[in-house]
Amino acid sequence: MKNIVFFDLETQKSAEEVGGWSHIRDMKMSVGVTYSTARGGYRIYPEAEVEELMEELRRADLVVGFNTIGFDYEVLAGYSPFFHPDQLNSLDMLVAVRQQIPHRVSLDALATATLGIEKTSEGLQAIRWFRQGKLLEIAEYCCFDVKITRLLYEYGRVHGRLYYQNRFGEKTAIPVHWG
Repeated sequence: MKNIVFFDLETQKSAEEVGGWSHIRDMKMSVGVTYSTARGGYRIYPEAEVEELMEELRRADLVVGFNTIGFDYEVLAGYSPFFHPDQLNSLDMLVAVRQQIPHRVSLDALATATLGIEKTSEGLQAIRWFRQGKLLEIAEYCCFDVKITRLLYEYGRVHGRLYYQNRFGEKTAIPVHWG
């Protein structure tokens, strides 16, 4: 059985706090979450278990996420010189969507138009929760984002498309090709 690992993480700091988006590695992970098809469930990783998270991603047949290449993997690379995202078999849904349309579409926009569900929060709220020591809230939020990612992947795999609302408010299909 192929082990597809759906993945997301939240950070301790914002881009503004670390000197801009060119310093993603300094943002540090607060919580990472995976859903493994082989395991049939979720796993929550606090920062102290970041090495185990990276090892799960290395062992996966496919890692699926949203903005993983440009963001999540960069955060993880800040923890180890031995973490090489180019050695992972990855499907970054943001990259796949950007190949089809010329502008960025958020995970929330895809989830709302395709599945009729919305994200429960946003990244800056997760940073505020981290400062308040509310790791459970971060984990719940992150788990829900992983679930949305998994549902979008499965929908796209079956139907060959996802949806978003264009600037005129029209539901618009984005063709996707993942197996």
